[in-house]
Amino acid sequence: MTYQAETFTQSTIWAATTDLATLRQHLLDLFCQLAYQEGDFVLSSGQQSSYYINGKQVTLHPQGALAIGRLLLSLLPIDTQAVAGLTLGADPIVSAVSVVSAYENRPIPALIVRKEAKGHGTRAYIEGPNLPEGAKVVVLEDVVTTGKSAMKAVERLQAAGYAVNRVISLVDRKQGGAEFYQSVGLQFEAVFSIEDIQQRYRELVGG
Repeated sequence: MTYQAETFTQSTIWAATTDLATLRQHLLDLFCQLAYQEGDFVLSSGQQSSYYINGKQVTLHPQGALAIGRLLLSLLPIDTQAVAGLTLGADPIVSAVSVVSAYENRPIPALIVRKEAKGHGTRAYIEGPNLPEGAKVVVLEDVVTTGKSAMKAVERLQAAGYAVNRVISLVDRKQGGAEFYQSVGLQFEAVFSIEDIQQRYRELVGG
């Protein structure tokens, strides 16, 4: 085994066994090192921004996905019957949580909500196991700005007969998303606020 492979294996074992507080700090560092960028950007909401968070740099990272799965699983209500999210950003997140849940002996299936109905076969909006009517589903998101993106998933899931009253995001940009969810009767929480990321980013770059 090469040094790099050995280090990778040790890091993965650490991510699987360390306490959640330490794991959260490790995930924060990954966001700062891999996902956070400063510059001039246009967000999916159409807003201009002086920074951008490319969540997929972390959600598709092996240790990042493992940390996300463990942390988000710990935040789910005990009666959660599935996790779901809008493609594409939420796909690796719901998958990570579902895989980790199996290892934690708390199996929770994942659902992926399409932006448009499938153009063939069942023409479904929702991919994944069929759940009973009224099943309690938590919607997951990588980065929340206005909250409208994850709301599309909420609406599709509710239209399918599922009970959805909670959204959990990895990062809250604090640009109205939390207030929007509250206005439509949804509970919302985030693992990190934008202040968490920017403060840690400054520490890491020595600014």
